[in-house]
Amino acid sequence: MLKTGSTIVSIYTEMTPNPETMKFVANKLLYPGKSIDFPEEKDATPSPLAQELFGFPFVRGVFIASNFVTLTKTQETLWEEVIPSIRQFLKNYLEEGKAVINEELVPIKEPDYAVSADDKEVVERIKEMLENYVKPAVEMDGGAISFRGYDDGVVKLMLQGSCSGCPSSMITLKSGIEGMMKRMIPEVKEVVAEAE
Repeated sequence: MLKTGSTIVSIYTEMTPNPETMKFVANKLLYPGKSIDFPEEKDATPSPLAQELFGFPFVRGVFIASNFVTLTKTQETLWEEVIPSIRQFLKNYLEEGKAVINEELVPIKEPDYAVSADDKEVVERIKEMLENYVKPAVEMDGGAISFRGYDDGVVKLMLQGSCSGCPSSMITLKSGIEGMMKRMIPEVKEVVAEAE
């Protein structure tokens, strides 16, 4: 029997370019307009959902965004063996209305870059390009990308979710993002990935 006013949650999966990650998409917002990465269980304190997902022995990483969760599994685990149980777990968890993120526990990150007056316009164009072109494409693949800095022609980005550790992420970074930035923003000489 359905409770009146309860939302029926559906979860579907999407493969990502990283064979070790899978995107689980919900018909419900989980973390509207934001994303957060938990590359290890010890990082999952701000998210009751991530903490419970790490309870599955094959889960190595959890990334939560607007309406999806990207999970990174152990190499020996086969997705076809675990997808049904993860989908059912997420469906039940979200239908019960449990907390996804405790916002007060999310660490406030200050930008770790300084922008000189000369670089201000370039950085604005870089951020605009990331926001309008790069982020939507990366989110489609179950990941996120964030601007970490700009110094003397070098753009520093951080890859999260399915992009982190993906075999094709460096190709995407160099051939895709770097190529586009160099064409559209002549001041950009190189794009590099930076660790957290």
